[in-house]
Amino acid sequence: MRLQLRIWRQKDGHTPGRLVQYDVDGVSEDSSFLEMLDLLNEQLISRGEEPVAFDHDCREGICGMCGMVINGIAHGPKAAITTCQLHMREFKDGDTIVIEPWRATAFPIMKDLIVDRTAFDRIVQAGGYISVNTGSAPDANAIPIPKEKADRSMDAAACIGCGACVAACPNSSAMLFTSAKLAHLNSLPQGQPERYERAVLMVEQMDREGFGGCTNIGECEAVCPKEISLDFIAMMNRDLLKANVMGKAKR
Repeated sequence: MRLQLRIWRQKDGHTPGRLVQYDVDGVSEDSSFLEMLDLLNEQLISRGEEPVAFDHDCREGICGMCGMVINGIAHGPKAAITTCQLHMREFKDGDTIVIEPWRATAFPIMKDLIVDRTAFDRIVQAGGYISVNTGSAPDANAIPIPKEKADRSMDAAACIGCGACVAACPNSSAMLFTSAKLAHLNSLPQGQPERYERAVLMVEQMDREGFGGCTNIGECEAVCPKEISLDFIAMMNRDLLKANVMGKAKR
């Protein structure tokens, strides 16, 4: 395959960026999107040019590092996958592909397609813990947990923190991410002692980081590679209301 790439190039967060066009030839339709970028970088290096900087790690759809906007869609045209799981057979010979980084105030660009997503870490740090003394591994049946709650917690814990929800949202909201991180703790008995205070602390941190509010557009759910449900946002909002009633928001 021969492709025309228009890639966002930016030296650092203080230098204006622009889209630069590259032609890449010899792309196998069985290669992944990141392997295609590797091929481009090999060609750039052989010409003495600066390779394109992009985040990646596991290349198995687990770590969430590889996020980028491809033809206006976070992670690309195929649903429920990360960029590293996107294969070039989803494109046609001669296609033009526009590749950009996540666009959000809370995700400042570091270089080219790499953005700083440590705002997510600070949200989790603000309240993502439990104070129950776990000690050694308990017996599997020591704390009975209904299957419905266990499934809900596991569904929420599937969030890999890639940031696609923020990149796709017109408001750059992190509500889907934050609600998923809350739900995987708040759905279980071990997470109940700090449940409502945790919701307040993490949402307050989210607001401090500069993320926008949720207006129920649903783009976050549409691009999420792990198909995290909007239901978790509703669950988080209910916990926030209860926290206000209980006085947890007044410290």
